[in-house]
Amino acid sequence: MVNHLCHMRPLFVMRTFAIRVLPRIACALAAFVCLFSIPLYAQTAPVVVQPGAPGKPTRTLPPTMRATLPPASTADVQFMQGMIVHHAQAVEMTALIESHTENREVRSLGARISRSQSDEIKFMKRWLASRGQPVSDAMSDMAHSHMSHEHMALMPGMLSGEQMEALRKASGHEFDRLFLTGMIQHHGGALTMVKDLFDTAGAGQDAELFNFATDVDSGQRAEIRIMQNMLKKKP
Repeated sequence: MVNHLCHMRPLFVMRTFAIRVLPRIACALAAFVCLFSIPLYAQTAPVVVQPGAPGKPTRTLPPTMRATLPPASTADVQFMQGMIVHHAQAVEMTALIESHTENREVRSLGARISRSQSDEIKFMKRWLASRGQPVSDAMSDMAHSHMSHEHMALMPGMLSGEQMEALRKASGHEFDRLFLTGMIQHHGGALTMVKDLFDTAGAGQDAELFNFATDVDSGQRAEIRIMQNMLKKKP
C-alpha cells in the first residue's frame, strides 16, 4: 500500500503543476510578448492622406511633410503688437496697488487684472514669434519709460504720462478713484482695438487670434461693469 502511494504522489504533483502553474506561465509569456510588441506598433508613422479634387485620386503625403501656419494679415500682427503695449501699461498700473491702497476690493481686482494680462502678453509674444513676426519687450519699455508719448497716444484708451504720474502720487481713496476710472478708460480702449480688428477686411480670421480677441472683449466688458459698480459705492 505504501509503495502504491509513493508511485501515485509524483503523478499527483505533475497534474497539480500542469493545472495550476502552466497556465500562469503561459499568461506571463503572453504579457511579455505584448509588452515588447507595443513600442513597435506605437512607433509606426501614421499615414496621412490628402483628398483629391472632384474626379481626382487621393494622395498619400510623405511623413516628412509638416503643417505650416497660414500667413497672418498685417492687421492681425499690428493688433497683437499693439495689444502687448496696451496690456503692459495695465500691468504697470496694477503694480502700484500694493503700496498705494489698502482697499481689499481694489487689491483683488488688481491681482486678477495683473495675472490675466501678464499671461495674455506671453501668449501674444508666442503667437508673433511662431509666425516670424518681431516681438518687442513692451514690459521692459514701459517699466523704463522708453516708450514715447506719441506711441502711447496711438493705443486707444491708454493713460497719458500726466495721468500715470497722478496715479503714482495718489494714495488711499484718491488712488482708488484714479485707478478705477483710469482702468475703465484703459479697458474701453481695448474694446475699441478689438472692434477695429474685426472691422478690417481679412483680419481676425486666424483661429487663435479670433478666440483671444473675443476673450479680451468679453472679459474686459465684465471687468468694466465691476469697476463701475465699485465706483458707485465710493463716497
